Amino acid sequence: MLINSTDTTVPITVFARTSAAPADAFRIIAPIDLSKVFIADRLFPGIAEVTGQTDSWDHPGVSRHPRFTDGSTVTESLTEYVEGHGFAYELTGFTNALAALAVGVRGEFSFLPDGTGTNVRWTYEFKPRPGRRLVIAGPFRPLWQRYMQAALNRMVAIAEDDRQSAG
Repeated sequence: MLINSTDTTVPITVFARTSAAPADAFRIIAPIDLSKVFIADRLFPGIAEVTGQTDSWDHPGVSRHPRFTDGSTVTESLTEYVEGHGFAYELTGFTNALAALAVGVRGEFSFLPDGTGTNVRWTYEFKPRPGRRLVIAGPFRPLWQRYMQAALNRMVAIAEDDRQSAG
């Protein structure tokens, strides 16, 4: 386990609403094509492709290797998966600038009922390297939160498009 109860971490959380029901939003977002939602901006690379996925992305223990548009990579491992409700994963082995800031990240998605739709909550919990917590909690945080929100907004747009084409 990457993060335990004694670690001092830096969590960053974003939210987005969709008119899709929680089970539908989950069904679309959990296995989403990462290259369609993580788009490069002036500060952060996007995801170009995912390689080496060991099985379908629907149970703990599966891993894969996102490759970023700058050529760097990370290992992503699914640690929790509750159909229709949420999932969690760990990112380790960054080969880009994040390697200097964090040992790894625990990501978690929750799909919460919101009337007839869903409030999607996504948290990135950084485990900082020694001496790097203030950098992540300070100047890095709002930049990363903006990047996450843009990615989550794209995920929700895909869920909305799926809902409209199915209806």
